[in-house]
Amino acid sequence: MRALAWNGYLNARDLGGLPTPLSVTGSTIFKRIARGPRRELLTTAGWEQAREWGLAAVVDLRCAYEVGSREGDPDLRDEQLQEFTVVNAPTEDQDDAEFRETCFPILDSPKYWRHNWRILPGLVRNALDAIAAADGGLLVHCSAGRDRTGMISTLLLGNAGVSPVDVAADYAESVRALAGASTHAPTPDRQST
Repeated sequence: MRALAWNGYLNARDLGGLPTPLSVTGSTIFKRIARGPRRELLTTAGWEQAREWGLAAVVDLRCAYEVGSREGDPDLRDEQLQEFTVVNAPTEDQDDAEFRETCFPILDSPKYWRHNWRILPGLVRNALDAIAAADGGLLVHCSAGRDRTGMISTLLLGNAGVSPVDVAADYAESVRALAGASTHAPTPDRQST
């Protein structure tokens, strides 16, 4: 089962179980990397379910100003989260003029990914390095868990030899999961409808 039913957490999946000829088992490894939306949505029960899954570390792909609780998020005590290593590794610099001009019109689409790689390759590399350095089960997330998380998941799955069809299906699953959901992106989200 790739879908993760962590309480309070829409659009979460294990990246394991996808066929790849590069693996001894014939598929990506379960309980190594999960993808999802911002971690602040997890309830206390959700964090416990993530812990049972094997979660030890989190790589947050959001810009620093996006991080933190919002009105309506579950109330959690700091000590409930102390056992998890959290690394902030943003893939975007929304203050970068070229990124804004080129990517903002297409932020809600995989069309911006190649521009993100070209304009800010160091940020993307830092995120991949943070993932490679993580021990135990890992959650990779951005705000909605679709576009930045999709970009990084695509790189990881492609590197593992997962077919483009299966990689695209994983991204499409996030689009379906978020249909009609509100967004906090700096641009209108054409995929939410």
